Amino acid sequence: MLATLCLGLGAALSAQAQSQTVSPSPTPAKVKALNIDRATGTFDVKLVPLPPDEKAAPANLGRMSIDKQIHGDFEGSTVGEMMMAGTDVKGSAGYVAMERVTGLLKGKKGTFVLQHSGIMNRGVPELSVTVVPDSGTGELLGLAGTFSIQIVDGKHLYEFEYSLPKVP
Repeated sequence: MLATLCLGLGAALSAQAQSQTVSPSPTPAKVKALNIDRATGTFDVKLVPLPPDEKAAPANLGRMSIDKQIHGDFEGSTVGEMMMAGTDVKGSAGYVAMERVTGLLKGKKGTFVLQHSGIMNRGVPELSVTVVPDSGTGELLGLAGTFSIQIVDGKHLYEFEYSLPKVP
């Protein structure tokens, strides 16, 4: 039942999520300006329930692994883990997740970490997915931004609003 709730919460939050703006993290003195850009595309996601923790089961806590294949302006994959909590009130739950993202963002190669925070308050969803400050590597060093998710006709879509430091 908890796995079904996890999947339902993720789908509901994703379908109605609205992104929030995040200020970019501080960058080295050599940086002159930030490039603000947007990447869009689709992704396939595989959520797999992880074994329950005996201590967490009475509190309606559950975990799932996350694996995504991302297509479009960003080509890559993610691996991560989600924790969620259900409640006795229909339509109320919450989840947090961390994903390590690897790939090419408009030709720039590297990795970064996305942090999810989602709640469903009696059927009203809120979702925030942001780049963890200073988690970018390779050509994505200094990456900051927000990752919005929508589900339209069963298809997962993303819009990634991001900035990268402009190095002279």
